[in-house]
Amino acid sequence: MSREHETAMQTNPVVAVERTTEHEVSWGFMQWLCSGAQFADAQQTFGYVEILPGRKNPRHLHPNSDEVLYLLDGELDHRIDDQVFHLEAGMAIHIPQGAEHDARNTGATVARMVVAYPTADRQAVMCEAGEE
Repeated sequence: MSREHETAMQTNPVVAVERTTEHEVSWGFMQWLCSGAQFADAQQTFGYVEILPGRKNPRHLHPNSDEVLYLLDGELDHRIDDQVFHLEAGMAIHIPQGAEHDARNTGATVARMVVAYPTADRQAVMCEAGEE
């Protein structure tokens, strides 16, 4: 076992994930499951997001990483810069680093997704008012 791997294994690699109201936002719900905040040795950020029917998250960009979103349930119109892409459950989308984007739930049910970033310190810059 390498020294880095041995050091990483000394920290607890397991966290309990509970759904709490602190993760609720006006347009839905978001919770980070893995990031530098949860694990000191993390090299990525991974999260779970919900967008309520008819709602959207605020337009934003990530200056330090790209993003991959996988839609578990529901439908989204995901805008990247000036293009809109329609997603249904089972589809994934890649958002390049620095691209302005947002997602609108166009379906009748909650849109549920997982999101991943190749950095433990995911940064976001808001391009419009709203909760991130």
